[in-house]
Amino acid sequence: MRKSQSRPLLASAASLLLTLLSACGTAPPAGGCSACPSCLPCGAAAPSTTSPEGSRPLQAARWSDLPGWNDDDLLAAWPAFLQSCRGLASRPQWPQWKAVCEEAKGLSGPSTTSIRRFFESRFQPWRSTNADGSSNGLVTGYYEPLLRGSRTRGKPYLQPVLGVPPDLLNIDLGTVLPDLKNMRLRGRLQGNKVVPYYSRAEITSHEKDYAERTLLYVDDPVELFFLQVQGSGRVRLPDGSTVRLAYADQNGHPYQSIGRVLVDRGELTLEQASMAGIKQWARANPNRLNELLNANPSYVFFREQSAKGNEGDGPNGALGVPLTPERSIAVDPRYAPLGAPVFLATSQPDSALPLRRLVLAQDTGGAIRGVVRADLFWGFGTAAGNQAGRMKQQGQMWVLLPPGAAPK
Repeated sequence: MRKSQSRPLLASAASLLLTLLSACGTAPPAGGCSACPSCLPCGAAAPSTTSPEGSRPLQAARWSDLPGWNDDDLLAAWPAFLQSCRGLASRPQWPQWKAVCEEAKGLSGPSTTSIRRFFESRFQPWRSTNADGSSNGLVTGYYEPLLRGSRTRGKPYLQPVLGVPPDLLNIDLGTVLPDLKNMRLRGRLQGNKVVPYYSRAEITSHEKDYAERTLLYVDDPVELFFLQVQGSGRVRLPDGSTVRLAYADQNGHPYQSIGRVLVDRGELTLEQASMAGIKQWARANPNRLNELLNANPSYVFFREQSAKGNEGDGPNGALGVPLTPERSIAVDPRYAPLGAPVFLATSQPDSALPLRRLVLAQDTGGAIRGVVRADLFWGFGTAAGNQAGRMKQQGQMWVLLPPGAAPK
């Protein structure tokens, strides 16, 4: 950017602020899952000690308050915790975590018993509490899907997967208003003025303009939509090789659940508005599909992720480390800092069977807003997708923090 553009750019960013914040509030990738929001916190600062309504979202608790804490196989969560330490090492809050992470790395032959002793001696549990004093919230699920695609366009591979367009601006709002540190908005320049970036409908109706930014072509618009909702995935090419796609950026528009749209129109019941139910509706209504997808103005852009590492590793989350199936969650980082262990007490998808375990806050999501709100990563493939698509449970959360990272 030329220096002569910087002052009008910041001024116009300020003028755009009220419009875009009305869509994203002050909250933080995708709807019901990991696709990214209009405004995304770009750090994992210490959690807020007060919610927007003025209550304290983290309340001191005792280990005995955590239902099932003594029954969880903590050894299964240990690799995810060490990944959190690796991700935290490059972040500003590392000094608060350094001692416990270094002790964890030196733990010889860890067992569930020794890990439990480690957490109880080095961490304090904090109950996540809503502004009204309640402690229940929504727990959903997400996964890494597998799509079929090609690097060249031709039937059946007609749906473009786009990389970040060159005219998309990603603006740090802290340069405009210090109170908005770690908040961003997206837009584009129109002359010397910043205006909202194009909506999904505008992008998809001008796909030829994005030809140079097309990474791949896939065979199913609904699967592409849910790839954007999940925020990452894999694409199998005709030669049998697999490409991994990772979230790169978003157009700045708020996520709108198309399941909710169908429910509001009376075309699906709330119970039917799962991923499977939406796909069934799409097969029955192909001529109305584009109109439904465009009801969500949000659009996610991707990048090809390096193939380094184990093919079985999960995609990188917002913390920058691979997600661990059934042990990584997406959170609202205003209330649970990225990297923190969280004890989650909820139930299995579409069931009353308890699901109580230690998980790690390693990702964020556009629909993941609020104190008691989590999105559980189920892993890769069809089975994981079935679990994620059915998960819409009530749950409670306890954030585990070392003394230096605890709220004041």
